[in-house]
Amino acid sequence: MEKFDVKTKGAIGGLFVIAIALGFAGGKMRPAPPVEPGAKNDKPIVSETGTGIVVTKAADWEEKFPNEFASYMKNDENEEIHSYLELHPYLKTLYRGYGFAIQYGSARGHTYVVEDVQSTGRPHKMANCYTCKTSNLTAKALNDGDSAYAMAFDDLTKEITDNFGCFHCHENEPGVLYVTHRYLSDAVAGDLDSVPVQTLSCGQCHSEYHFNPETKATTLAYTGLKTMNPDDMLKFYNTGFAEPFADWTDEQTGVKKLKVQHPEFETFLGAGSPHASNMTCADCHMGTTTAADGTQYTNHYWISPLDNKELLENNCAKCHGTSLADTVEKIHEEINGRTDALGERLAALDAKLIKAVADKTLSEKDLAEVRENFRTAQWYWDFVFVENGDGAHNKTLATKCLDSAEEYIVKLEAVLGK
Repeated sequence: MEKFDVKTKGAIGGLFVIAIALGFAGGKMRPAPPVEPGAKNDKPIVSETGTGIVVTKAADWEEKFPNEFASYMKNDENEEIHSYLELHPYLKTLYRGYGFAIQYGSARGHTYVVEDVQSTGRPHKMANCYTCKTSNLTAKALNDGDSAYAMAFDDLTKEITDNFGCFHCHENEPGVLYVTHRYLSDAVAGDLDSVPVQTLSCGQCHSEYHFNPETKATTLAYTGLKTMNPDDMLKFYNTGFAEPFADWTDEQTGVKKLKVQHPEFETFLGAGSPHASNMTCADCHMGTTTAADGTQYTNHYWISPLDNKELLENNCAKCHGTSLADTVEKIHEEINGRTDALGERLAALDAKLIKAVADKTLSEKDLAEVRENFRTAQWYWDFVFVENGDGAHNKTLATKCLDSAEEYIVKLEAVLGK
């Protein structure tokens, strides 16, 4: 598949810029946006709906913001993909019957997201699979509401002019941070003003979501920060619907399973986070850098802070000295090692559950309890496995989740055997 290049795809973006400069968007009058470097906002601005807003692409801002655009395009350099299914073979068992058992690769540069979602080999029925992948769906959901998410995947594909670009975080006002994904503002609700705008910007996509069974809209499993934790989110999935919500049911075991999605937002802001009270996602994953001509700008090359020497030396070292890399490595080893060990145990229990179902060795009551415990154990385990910080964002919460997963694994082993 051809690489989706924001520099060359779609020449009509320039017309969008002209329309915005004149104060129009989709035929509707809108104020001309402030686009001068340094423009910013301290409180969240939630994008309006039904305004007929159009998408300006990342390349449309290259001339006015060359440094930011160049750093954005550096995400092309992060092009390698590792197969999690090869690195962790037990995933094929735990995700059996779901798309992630077909193909599941590590994340790479944000500039590849459209190409990657189109080439996964997993089935894509609806446009909601493009959530956070293309600005076109983001704008369409603002204009048309939840019906945008229920479009056919292939129908939206034909409309894509921009992948993950400036629009997601800035709407059409570079320097100003918007919440363009209203499912996040709906979920955070009355606590919105208490979360830094930079963290909200990242949390729009780096969060645990599901597709509403009725509308197919991308939705988060909480209302307010108090219930934004793995325990209450699981309770929501268990009791917030006529029947417990499940992403899929494993046909061999009968377990109604949940597939957690990259919950960095919930983990970073969760109880025990070492940085949520005094830092934002952007502080570690973006930072300010200096161009060759001395101009300072915000870096839009999204990588681990451990790979950003300038950030480590000028920011992280103030608190961590030179020990941060060693500290993070130890956390990664501990959390990843335990996550793998628990995943292996859970996969071994899967085979025992298949046999128990086939041999009918459990009563219906006991079988129902085993299935529920399996669902719960996998939820807590997956909350850590798919969270891209590998424990570094919030070791306390990661450990708590793994403790909970092991608690239910022990219950399963007591019935099914080790």
